[in-house]
Amino acid sequence: MFVLRYSRRGIRYSSLGTICVGLNQRMSSSSHPVAAVCQVTATPDKDANFASCKRLVQAAKEGGASMVFLPEGFDYIGSSREETLDLSEDLAGDTISRYSQLAKNLGVWLSLGGFHERGHDWEKDRRIYNSHIIINEKGNIVSIYRKSHLFDVELPTRGVSLKESAFTIPGPSLVLPVQTPIGKVGLGVCYDLRFPELSLALVRQGAEILTYPSAFTVATGAAHWEVLLRARAIESQCFVFAAAQVGRHHEKRSSYGHALAVDPWGVVMGDCGGENTSMSLVEVDLEKLRVTRRNMPVRLHRRHTSFYYSLGEN
Repeated sequence: MFVLRYSRRGIRYSSLGTICVGLNQRMSSSSHPVAAVCQVTATPDKDANFASCKRLVQAAKEGGASMVFLPEGFDYIGSSREETLDLSEDLAGDTISRYSQLAKNLGVWLSLGGFHERGHDWEKDRRIYNSHIIINEKGNIVSIYRKSHLFDVELPTRGVSLKESAFTIPGPSLVLPVQTPIGKVGLGVCYDLRFPELSLALVRQGAEILTYPSAFTVATGAAHWEVLLRARAIESQCFVFAAAQVGRHHEKRSSYGHALAVDPWGVVMGDCGGENTSMSLVEVDLEKLRVTRRNMPVRLHRRHTSFYYSLGEN
């Protein structure tokens, strides 16, 4: 159950109370498409996770959203390497089938951002991809991006120790932005956020919206999350949508939350907070993007990529 809250940062549901009457009329009366940026608290229980995400997607559709963004690990967050691998599936498994059917039933696009996909040599090496999957309103997979930059970090003074590469295969390439009802969406996952080269590559291919579904740690989230997302929006002059994990997943892991939507000027349009399963509904005004790019044409001013790597070359 969700309650609607209003603020200057958009329209937000939290996991307390009930849906307020009248939201659908207010949002659907706009000439701009609506996106829902969600945060959840995934656990190793895949059925419970799906039920939680399904409620958010249904509420988003009722609120007028044509595309819903779910976070990295939307399917589950395991309590150990062994559990993480054991729970993984391939694309033809039950999890993606359920989400495809959900998208089709509701007529809504889904960004499923960080699916534990079994690798091509699963039987041999038991390694997985961290895959960002886009499903259209007909329930069809239209794009898959496999996370390029893996989170191998040791921050002993902050209690952070993660080595994603121990069981995850880095994705082989970027994928072209996807044309969706809300605009052209460029795909990343979590740690990819720290690499502006990726966002600029997507912008060169026409991206209008960048999305970074994530499961940031509490320590790194408090220090860097909003700063990084706003920086990516400002330098790319794109909307940035970052669905997030929030709260305690199990005894070993918690996430920062604060799923964000940021506009091309770097203004935060929606912030889901750091406590509960929640969702922000935001209008996607592509004219704002065009005006921002026209008034400050950084894409025209940017030099060829080789220019920025010319230092030290003969």
